[in-house]
Amino acid sequence: MTSSLEELLPATRRALFHRLAVAQSEGRAPSFVGAVQRDGQLVWTGSRTCVEGHGPDADTQYRIGSITKTFTAVLVMRLRDEGLLDLNDPLDKHLPGTGIGEVTIAQLLGHSAGLSAEAPAPWWERTPGSLRPELSDVLGDGAEMHPPGRRHHYSNPGYTVLGSLVEAVRGASWEEVLTREILEPLGLRRTSMQAQAPHAGGWAVHPWADVMLPEPAEDLGLMAPAGQLWSTAADLCRFAGFLAEGDDRVLRAETVREMRTPSVPPEAGEWDSCYGLGLQIVRNEGRTLVGHSGSLPGFLAGLWVSVEDGVAAVALANATSGPLAATVAADLVRIVSDAEPRIPEPWRPLPEADRELLALTGPWYWGTYAFGLRLVADRGLELEPLRGAGRRARFQASSEETWVGLDGYYAGETLRVVRRGDGSVSHLDLGSFVFTREPYEPGDGVPGGVDPSGWRGIPS
Repeated sequence: MTSSLEELLPATRRALFHRLAVAQSEGRAPSFVGAVQRDGQLVWTGSRTCVEGHGPDADTQYRIGSITKTFTAVLVMRLRDEGLLDLNDPLDKHLPGTGIGEVTIAQLLGHSAGLSAEAPAPWWERTPGSLRPELSDVLGDGAEMHPPGRRHHYSNPGYTVLGSLVEAVRGASWEEVLTREILEPLGLRRTSMQAQAPHAGGWAVHPWADVMLPEPAEDLGLMAPAGQLWSTAADLCRFAGFLAEGDDRVLRAETVREMRTPSVPPEAGEWDSCYGLGLQIVRNEGRTLVGHSGSLPGFLAGLWVSVEDGVAAVALANATSGPLAATVAADLVRIVSDAEPRIPEPWRPLPEADRELLALTGPWYWGTYAFGLRLVADRGLELEPLRGAGRRARFQASSEETWVGLDGYYAGETLRVVRRGDGSVSHLDLGSFVFTREPYEPGDGVPGGVDPSGWRGIPS
């Protein structure tokens, strides 16, 4: 069944439903639900089920597994933004006695703390959390497997520790802080620690026969911050919109951009995927997606958003294995983005023309490399090569005649105007690189000076 939403073209809606139906059929999932959000609006939902005449919808809860980690990361970033901790702080500063106190909060967020991937046996996803009542039971004796900060190594215990960090700093349970600081402000009323009707049941499907077995739904206890939550396709789409745009009630846009930035290099041979701060980042058919996958016995989940396209998608299934929900969610983003590309905002002139800034625009030369400098909104500047490959960057105004780089090679670097004694512009200084109006212009502060005999040809 599909919804009656009409914001997408009929062909697009059919392609989305076809992808969902194939996933449910070939993946042999008892049920599968998907949803797509575009520019902050839910524009499509669909579901497929093995029960004739009945199926879930975008308001039906499924367990979302490790997508929970992104919620935990948001709580930690809120603590940072409030000045209650620094991401470079060692864990011991805020949560002493863990035995891994030298690792930093940033390393825990980005899975580079070198901790083990799983808690000690028995299998934590299929056993009660009461079997691990203390952090020492979650970390075990051999939790530190790699030197901190050297490589990405996904760690469920690491996010358990982050949940305990939130509790220690806030003085309240992780569930209470999550509800008060994320779920309520964002209106995620169908996201919860325990299942709330209507919800799907978790199933294991036999690998060699079309029969099923119910999976237990365990309370994960201390490990809840790594994978406990139940949610719906509609709620997760709303959360995806927050991950794209931010929300000042929870995290400002600048902070969610920081979360979407790679924190450590990817593993060798995995150059199309890496990890930010609580977010997976992948390149999928030329498109950058951020979000997270999730699984627990009986459930598979995927959430992706393409910030550039303004499209987010969620896919949820109630099977232990089979349909790759994260792959389906990525396909839903691709189907909409390719079939109905984002309509650009209309061009509009700037509200005012600053003559001093206008005088800075146009061609500049670093040595003999030609660059163009453009003026954009809010006194911002953009620098790009006029031919061939080269370093391009955007700059944000920090004072009357200085700007700070926002991306690329020049991120964080200062661009400033250097004037002569008479007040005229000599050159631009960008992190010690000198840009002049003409290549190697005499008197413009070119490092090493300019040969006084000037440009020449080959003598005949």
